[in-house]
Amino acid sequence: MKEVRNRLAILISIAVIGLTGCSSSEEEEREMLANQGVTALYEQAKRNMDNGNFAAAAEVLSSIDSRFPFGPLSHQVQLDLIYSYYKSGNSDQALATIDRFVRLNPNHADVDYALYMRGVTNMEQDANLFQSLMNVERDDRDPSKSKEAFEDFRRLIEKYPDSKYAVDAKQRMLAIKNRLAKYEIEVARFYMRREAYVAAANRGRYVLEHYPDTPQIRPALEIMVASYDELGLDDLRDNAVKTLRLNFPDSEFIR
Repeated sequence: MKEVRNRLAILISIAVIGLTGCSSSEEEEREMLANQGVTALYEQAKRNMDNGNFAAAAEVLSSIDSRFPFGPLSHQVQLDLIYSYYKSGNSDQALATIDRFVRLNPNHADVDYALYMRGVTNMEQDANLFQSLMNVERDDRDPSKSKEAFEDFRRLIEKYPDSKYAVDAKQRMLAIKNRLAKYEIEVARFYMRREAYVAAANRGRYVLEHYPDTPQIRPALEIMVASYDELGLDDLRDNAVKTLRLNFPDSEFIR
């Protein structure tokens, strides 16, 4: 009888161990991972990044950043964390990590990368959901994030003109200028529909003054011609027509 009880106890123990092994959850796996050393953790994060699983990489990197803030890998961990947050769509955390990195490491060799990623992240935030998923143009959406991105890239180029990211930053600034000019044109057209011709003309002139190297010069001039015509400001209209004829002789607004 005693032998039978012993066998039952062994069987129950084996069953309990089996159940425990089968019931391991993602949370338990994360706890096991957190008990590993910084090198093992970082290797796991890199594998996640290599596999395109940036959300998982960000989770591991964030754990390293919290547990080993002054370790030998701390700077690289923070840089990888910035990229992982960006790639996983966590823009707010990416920006917060960038700002902290720049503030605490103003002389680090990769500050230019952090500034570049700040601009890229702000550009990404400006992307419109409907435009990206349904190819619907929405140039009238709030451009505040584009303006922030422009300032990020400007700061990068001014402080680090020889940075390997400077060329791409300049190209992105040109794209942002066109985006901001389009916004002004959409606002001007809104004013035209409301017959607020002074406001419309002012928006057109703003585009000429601030975004002269964008494709939005033509619509800006055409809006100015139409607005001044409605207002009876013949001299201003004629000057706008002259500029329009000189640069866009095929415009229908030329008489």
